[in-house]
Amino acid sequence: MFETSLDISFLAVSEPILDKVGQAIASATWANLGYLISATFFIFGIKGMTHPRTAVRGNMLGAIGMILAVLVTLWQFHGSTTAFLVVLLGVAMGTIVGVILAAKVQMTQMPQLVALLNGFGGIASLLVAGAEVVKKAAGIPYPAATGFAAALAGIIGAVTFSGSIVAAGKLHELPAFKDPIRFDGQQIANALLVGICLILAFVMMAGYGWPFWLLILLAGVLGVLLVSPIGGADMPVVIALLNSYSGLAACAAGFVINNNVLIIAGALVGASGLILTGIMCRAMNRSLAHVLFGTLEAKPGSVTADEIYSGKIKETSAEEIAMLLDSVQRVVFVPGYGLAVAQAQHIVRELAELLEARGAEVCYGIHPVAGRMPGHMNVLLAEAEVPYDQLKEMDEINPLFPQTDVVIVIGANDVVNPVALTDPNCPIYGMPILTVHEAKTVIVIKRSLSPGFAGIPNPLFAADNCLMYFGDGKKALNDLIAAVRES
Repeated sequence: MFETSLDISFLAVSEPILDKVGQAIASATWANLGYLISATFFIFGIKGMTHPRTAVRGNMLGAIGMILAVLVTLWQFHGSTTAFLVVLLGVAMGTIVGVILAAKVQMTQMPQLVALLNGFGGIASLLVAGAEVVKKAAGIPYPAATGFAAALAGIIGAVTFSGSIVAAGKLHELPAFKDPIRFDGQQIANALLVGICLILAFVMMAGYGWPFWLLILLAGVLGVLLVSPIGGADMPVVIALLNSYSGLAACAAGFVINNNVLIIAGALVGASGLILTGIMCRAMNRSLAHVLFGTLEAKPGSVTADEIYSGKIKETSAEEIAMLLDSVQRVVFVPGYGLAVAQAQHIVRELAELLEARGAEVCYGIHPVAGRMPGHMNVLLAEAEVPYDQLKEMDEINPLFPQTDVVIVIGANDVVNPVALTDPNCPIYGMPILTVHEAKTVIVIKRSLSPGFAGIPNPLFAADNCLMYFGDGKKALNDLIAAVRES
């Protein structure tokens, strides 16, 4: 009788507990299912963004996945009014800021915005890990894996944030970021900072939370020292790498709070960013180590601008170019950062349509590192609704140049510089370029003969088949369109 009463009492007490446990398990199961669906959208979104034709759809799929992940997170907090409102407030603030930035930021400022977004991703992961450190600081020991994951999120997040701020400042040409930070023994100092951060990470594995704050401070300094010496020509690689860092930081933060969608999404971004970084490096024929720790400097023995240009520059006008374009069969436009600065992408498309109406074949030669971020020219021309099938990658367009009547280069410099193929002393030697010099006629629209990011002169400008059309890109193209219509 006593045993029976004990059993009944135990069941009476344990039944509510078991119900709550069951509800928690069911809630976690549904949440993980929602996160899995969200991650599936992320995967197909990244797949879609591998080609210009499907990029818009891929971006939309990624956005749907993120909305779903946010909704699942909000649903998990439905039992706590305070937590629910805090998360909802954060979502609302982020949405407002995002909409304002999307509406205000010009295409020329898109690389800076991408760099900042990478930084925001890094500091968000850092704060998530930091919140967990604060929560468990009240005498609750860390599991070793959680401590190490929090340390990694802090290190990578801080490096990503400070490095992205420096990158954005460089791209925006702010005076405070213009001069690189270089000093003797800099690489040794960087290695020491990495070593100290790793030691602090292992201390956190032992259950201590206090090293986290020192760790993120040192990692922040490391991010500045890593990115500051890198020149503008390497910014597409740096942005791709920082994007990968932001993903890895999110992945580590996901392990800290045991959130599956953060782990999956962070791993996807980290892996895709590393792949993109490798593509950018191959496009420049440089190793990642050389991008991070080397400098683009001409070697002794390189020819000077005066030696290349003196008495050889042939200047032209809109009227002369219009006459030249009157009977062409194929025209190739080669866009560069100057096109983005002039915001002339819509005018280029208008000129292309005029030439197509006259029977010319028109396409666009896209170099992987043209502009200041990966895919910069693709995004620029897509905004102007240039047909995707007219965008030709380097390997596809280079064989067509010998059969091209006119190539119009707008604001590009280093990516069409033939010394990359001929001069071992130049800093871009070995970098694959768009071989526009093989065309019958090359027209370069440029403000002046100033060098590109690599800081070296371009013999293309003095070539026998090259005509220089000096002026602001937008005005020059408008004048050219008027001349073509009159002709």
